[in-house]
Formats: sequence, C-alpha cells, structure tokens
Amino acid sequence: MRFSQLLSHLSEVQAAGGTQGLSHNLSEDPELRGAAALDQSGQGDLSFLEPGNALAAALAASGASAVLLPAKGDEAEALQQQATERGQAWVALRDPRLAFAEALDALYPRQPKAPGIHTSAVVDPEAVVGMGSHVGAHVVIGAKVQIGASCTIHPNVVIYDDVQIGDGCELHAGAVLHPGSRLGRACVVHSNAVVGSEGFGFVPTASGWRKMPQTGLVVLEDGVEVGCGSTIDRPSVGETRIGAGSKIDNLVHIGHGVTTGQGCALAAQVGIAGGARLGNGVILAGQVGLANKAVMGDRSIASSKSGIHGEVAAGEVVSGYPAIPNRLWLRCSAAFNKLPELTKAIRSLEKQAKP
Repeated sequence: MRFSQLLSHLSEVQAAGGTQGLSHNLSEDPELRGAAALDQSGQGDLSFLEPGNALAAALAASGASAVLLPAKGDEAEALQQQATERGQAWVALRDPRLAFAEALDALYPRQPKAPGIHTSAVVDPEAVVGMGSHVGAHVVIGAKVQIGASCTIHPNVVIYDDVQIGDGCELHAGAVLHPGSRLGRACVVHSNAVVGSEGFGFVPTASGWRKMPQTGLVVLEDGVEVGCGSTIDRPSVGETRIGAGSKIDNLVHIGHGVTTGQGCALAAQVGIAGGARLGNGVILAGQVGLANKAVMGDRSIASSKSGIHGEVAAGEVVSGYPAIPNRLWLRCSAAFNKLPELTKAIRSLEKQAKP
C-alpha cells in the first residue's frame, strides 16, 4: 500500500478533507509493507512519533520510509524538516498514536472467520447461534445460550447454560463464560479469561465456612474487552457490571458486585474486592488494589501498586499504600531516601540535649 493510499484511512485526514489541509510531504510516496517501532523500523515501514519522545534523536535513528509526526510542539517544524532531509514521507497530525492505530488496521486487515459451526463443537439443542457467527473446534455451548449475529467463538471456548452474547462479540480460545453472564455488543474476551465465575462468598459458622450461593449476573456492556487470564465474579444476588467501552488488561481480578462506569481502563494485576464502585473514565495502573466497597470517582487515577481503602474524589490522582494524593506521595517518596540521615541527625540532637 502506498503512503498516499494509507493516509485516506486516517480519520484526521478524512476530517481535514484530505492532505491539502495538513502539513505533509509524500516524498517518493513509498510502498509500505508494514509498521514498526521507530528504533526497529526499516525500509518499507511506517512509524510514528508523539510528544514526550526524545523526538529528534528518535527520528534520526529511524529507518522508516514514512512517519506520522506531531503537528504541535516546539520541535514540530524541525521534525518535519528533518524527515524531509532524510527522504522520509510524513504527515503532521494532532494525534499520531491514534493515526498509527488506524494505520495498523489498514496495513494488517483482519480476515473474518467463515460463518458456521465446526463438526467437533457441542451445541445444546436449546442454544441459539445468530446468523453469520463462527463456532470453532471443540467449543461447548450449553442450554438456553443466546449468541448474537456475526460473533466469533474460537476453539475450546466453554459457554455454560443461561449465557447471553450480543452481536459482533469475539471469544478467544479457552475463554469460559459461566451461567448468568451477559455480554453486550462487540465485546472481546481473550484466552483463558473467565466471566461469571462464582464470587468469593462464604459465611463463618461454628463448624467452618458455609458457602454463599452465587446466583447473580455479570454484565459486560457494549465494547468491553477482557484480557487473558482475567476473572470477573458473579455475586450472590444482583449483578457485577462493567461499563461500556471499558478495557481490562491481562490477569485482572474483579470481585463480586463490583460496578464500573463507562470507559474505564484497568492495567495488569489489578485486584478489586467485592462491592467496589468505579465512576466513568477511571484508570487503575498495574497492581492497584481496591478494598471492599472502595469508591473511585469519575476520571480518577490510581498509579501502580496503590492501595485504595476509602473514597477517591472525582478527577483525583492518588499513589502509595494506603493511597494518598499523588503530589504528597512524591514528596514523601523524596523524604524516604533521606530517613537514615534524618535519623542520624535526630540522635545527634538527642545526645546534645541530654544534661
């Protein structure tokens, strides 16, 4: 695909009515065979830069034939000149990262699976599989399951009884959906993820732990993506709900009765205990932990390894364990390295103060 052809697939170029409305240089309009990171790119590759990189040095080290450059920033014009001098085709965009994602779709188009049910799949007679859906080898689909149109169910997926899956969903190999799972449209569940597993509910008795039956639902709203090895538990009653457009990384655990707003992002190894509530647009970095019934307000952020025990206000950024405002945590971290010196100084003052 020529660089000029690729540009027509980018939403920012389309919104501008074509490249005429954007700073660009087609150079020799190179033929692109793929895409690569700047430091790994070579002839025939597309790459991108965005503010925050060591921009000029990164571009100088790149062998890419074409690059997506930032339209804003102190170095924008210099980068354009540098790319031109290096003979690289380029276009300057407000959001090069988004454009790169769109470019990957164009350069590596996905081939849809052919509709139909593999002969080795086991489908209960009471199950309904929508038109245009693909059911792969050794898939097991239980009774009263409803699968929407144009879904892709990869090999070895297990779908228990009483599961509903909306149109255009994709379940990757080894995913398991337990009873009471409800998936909206265009959800993706990656390999070995488990949706609707029984919540960790037990009642202490004189003779030991008595299991609390988990009879509720797990609801994934439209466009939710669940990473490999992640688990989302169903509650004893009521529902666990993941808001539309939320993205869950690998190895994340979401406990029973948790609710999240729309557009949340949960990084790897996040653990959320039962009953916690997340607002819209919440971001939890790697290994963040939320205690029972903790609350994260809209657009709040918890940095890596933070521990949330109470309520975080909307828009607040917190860090540390227990979590405190990020700016305070940075000051505390700086002071931590000085504790040995401070301890020594205090002991010296104590000696001087003794009669």
